[in-house]
Amino acid sequence: MRAVVSLFYGLAAYLLFLGTIVYAIGFVGNFGVPKSIDSGVSFALGETLAVDLLLLGLFAIQHSVMARPGFKRVWTQFVPKALERSTYVVFASGALLLLFWQWRPLADPVWTVTAAPAGAVLVGLFWLGWALVFASTFLISHFELFGLSQVIARLLNRTPPDPVFRTPLFYRSVRHPLYLGFLIAFWSAPVMSGGHLLFSIMTTGYILVAIVFEERDLIAQFGEQYLRYKTRVGMLLPRLRARRASAIDTSFAP
Repeated sequence: MRAVVSLFYGLAAYLLFLGTIVYAIGFVGNFGVPKSIDSGVSFALGETLAVDLLLLGLFAIQHSVMARPGFKRVWTQFVPKALERSTYVVFASGALLLLFWQWRPLADPVWTVTAAPAGAVLVGLFWLGWALVFASTFLISHFELFGLSQVIARLLNRTPPDPVFRTPLFYRSVRHPLYLGFLIAFWSAPVMSGGHLLFSIMTTGYILVAIVFEERDLIAQFGEQYLRYKTRVGMLLPRLRARRASAIDTSFAP
């Protein structure tokens, strides 16, 4: 019975994620949602900046702290291990939904690019970025990333396999294509408002910091294998020429 309940919990968490990410596309792109990044009631500049930065900071803290191995070791003393990822997804979705709900717009445009073909190119890049995000999750096990594989394994009384280091498709060219997809989507705005610019700058900064911590965890998990990969493959952009093996960067090694 607990395994069945865990399965329904995992499914609910996954559906919550799907609804949140679909809303995020409309929120950033300013279409199809009741409240987007440039819509809503305007507030004083000071209040707007304070609230928006607080919302972004809350999401960044939740997203990073709950993903760290040390937190997981403590967290799984209270939450079953099979539900740890689904619970993370619930909290991450909640932080994003709170941001969408309470976001204060700064609608004055910083730049406007609507004339063809430049405007069409930016719209195309926006959708390309989101497509890269989704494709990247499936390349690295979409259903494990969002907790479904774990609850299904519990239902079937199976032990999830140990992580295996792989570099499918996009991962052969850049180490973090998922983050690259977000950056492309966030910055590809034909009309870039002040609020959208603030959002893009802060999320870019968060992504760069998150990569440092994530790669530290990956090095601890995969060791020399990941260090060699890091030497050959660029972080967010493809490298034209890999560095020599003797120049392996160990600056993030624990």
